[in-house]
Amino acid sequence: MATSWIEQAKQFKSRMTVVAGFLLKSRETQSRRARAKSAEVERLERLVEQQERSLRGLRERQEEQAAEIARLTAENQRLRNRPPILPDDPPLPRHEFGSKMISLCVNLAKRIGLRAAADVLRLFFDWLGVSPKTPVWTTIRVWLLRVGVAALKRPIEPADDWVWMADHSNQIGQEKVLSILGLRASRMPPPGETLKHEHVRVLELEPGTSWKREDVAAVYERLEQRCGAPAALLTDGASELRDAAQVLQKQGQKTVVLGDFKHHAANVLKKVLESDLRFLQFDRQLGRTRCAIQQTELAHFTPPRPRPKARFMNLAAMLRWAAMVRWQLSHPRSAARACIMDERMNDKLGWLDGFRDDIAAWNACQAVVSASVTWINEHGVSPGAARRLRDHLRNLRGRDRPEDQAASRLVTARLLRFVRQQESQLVEGQRLPLSTEILESSFGLFKQLERQHSKGGFTSLLAGYGCLLSQCTPESIRRDFAAVSVKAMRAWTNDKLGATLTAKRQTAYQEYLQATAS
Repeated sequence: MATSWIEQAKQFKSRMTVVAGFLLKSRETQSRRARAKSAEVERLERLVEQQERSLRGLRERQEEQAAEIARLTAENQRLRNRPPILPDDPPLPRHEFGSKMISLCVNLAKRIGLRAAADVLRLFFDWLGVSPKTPVWTTIRVWLLRVGVAALKRPIEPADDWVWMADHSNQIGQEKVLSILGLRASRMPPPGETLKHEHVRVLELEPGTSWKREDVAAVYERLEQRCGAPAALLTDGASELRDAAQVLQKQGQKTVVLGDFKHHAANVLKKVLESDLRFLQFDRQLGRTRCAIQQTELAHFTPPRPRPKARFMNLAAMLRWAAMVRWQLSHPRSAARACIMDERMNDKLGWLDGFRDDIAAWNACQAVVSASVTWINEHGVSPGAARRLRDHLRNLRGRDRPEDQAASRLVTARLLRFVRQQESQLVEGQRLPLSTEILESSFGLFKQLERQHSKGGFTSLLAGYGCLLSQCTPESIRRDFAAVSVKAMRAWTNDKLGATLTAKRQTAYQEYLQATAS
């Protein structure tokens, strides 16, 4: 039987007060521990409650997100099944199409042609799965011509730093077109950058069959009334374009007349090479080779076809061909010579080895011209330009063999003399362009627009020339259409072109058919 606690307490020697004190202290300690545990339990309960609330919030957000995902999935599926929505493009007054569609069509036509623009639109909309009404190519043509005429009639801002670039273009027949592009000298790109289409605008476009000095002068005077005399006139050296500038010497303002550097460089090459009997022999042999191999297994080695009117502007292609063929002659295992007998290769093209030294000398001349043209395109002409160009060419000529430098030195001297003559007309701080390549580029854009008609004489499509140098926007379309109606565009065409060569040709055939119908 267990002993009672009283009996056990008698075994201790401590007094009852000590034992009581110890027990009381122990009770207080336990009480504090109990209170601490209770507080901890309450804290944990609150924490559990907070976590439960957070968990409920997470579950609610998860449910909301799942619902949102389901809604977006359904919306995505609905949109996939629905055709794309084209941008809002309300029709212009008295038109079936809006300015966005019109600007798109005109920009497409300038890049790929009129008929192709209409076809591309249909193909693209079919791919999108939409079926809006699209214009036919004849409608796009009218739009383009209106924009072109509007560009020609647009007011010219008055300024004393206009530079005119003038040149003629012709196709067949007697008719030529005088085109004058304008550039603000103060807005030229910085040295090291070439002119771009956005830097210039078409100031005048005048077709005609007679272009004597007085005819050109009349166009100059008419343009001067619109924007004042230019600070400079840049031409390719044609006497009627250059001499007519005398009418611009008015009111004490002197118009600087500059010559195109690239045309001059081509003339320098022509004089140097046409006096070289070896080059004349090379040119004749080139023609014989072209005829001999262009329909044989050697057809891919056919020399480039010459351009009689711009022969020495394209000499680089001829020399590049010669370098390629000479490399092929010395590498009989090349892929390009597969299935070609060595005897055939040497018989038809081996003559090039006899011109090895001459080709090196001509390449040196062409390198000087190419480097000079590039430098002039990027820097223009200003006081000291000849000295800077000479320094630029010095390193180039230093890489040539001594035996190749005689002709290239002659070319260099003549080019530098020309630049010195041009810069002598300028005042300190003045910088002007000395290349009409941007004008020639505009003619190239027009031929690209004409496609196969570029060899058939000028047509009413000439009215679209003015819009080739800048991109159309919906805003510019609204502005141009407000300025030039279809009637005004046709009036301009009739006034400037009259009966075109194409119209006369159609008349000739119609008269013949009517006369022989019976």
